[in-house]
Amino acid sequence: MNVTKDGFKDRQLHMEDYLQMASAEQKEHAEVSVYQRITENNDIITDFWTDNLQELILRKDNLNKAYKRVKSNKGRGGIDGMQVDGLLPYLKENQSEIIREIREEKYKPNPVRRAEIPKEEKGRVRKLGMPTVVDRLIQQAITQELTPLFEPQFLENSYGFRPGRSQHDALKACKRNADEGYVYVVSMDLERFFNTGSRRISMRTGWRIM
Repeated sequence: MNVTKDGFKDRQLHMEDYLQMASAEQKEHAEVSVYQRITENNDIITDFWTDNLQELILRKDNLNKAYKRVKSNKGRGGIDGMQVDGLLPYLKENQSEIIREIREEKYKPNPVRRAEIPKEEKGRVRKLGMPTVVDRLIQQAITQELTPLFEPQFLENSYGFRPGRSQHDALKACKRNADEGYVYVVSMDLERFFNTGSRRISMRTGWRIM
């Protein structure tokens, strides 16, 4: 899996953070094995990040960063009724137990609370699932570690749900394409396609379309 140089630098920083947590003996072993793999080909994601992904996600600084992000985003609580303001007191009492359950693969996210937001089309709504604030924090902690791994793999002309990109950036790209002489636009709703499209295999991309 190829990555950009910037993406590789991000992974080096994550690796250095993790090594600081390890014991002296573990650190020496990890540094030797990891840097040997890196020097062989620094454009390939090594096994280090995937082998240690859970511990990277559960790092104290990563969890603190996730909490600050959830708090700043605000939003309504999930089915348990806990709001963002109640998250910190809850974590102070239960953080160790949550981390233990995650490590032992016993943690079970709560069902999401269904919410409906009206669409511009009359009579249609957008259905949203609202996780509990605790689940939201864990999801954010995971995202913070997965994003540097996968973000460099997206195409340059991909704008949906990507950090540092917006609808305005997509519109600017469309204008550039129009200025360059492109005259056709293809609009596709992938969600509806998966619900109604024929079952087939795309030999060109290797994607399985349902």
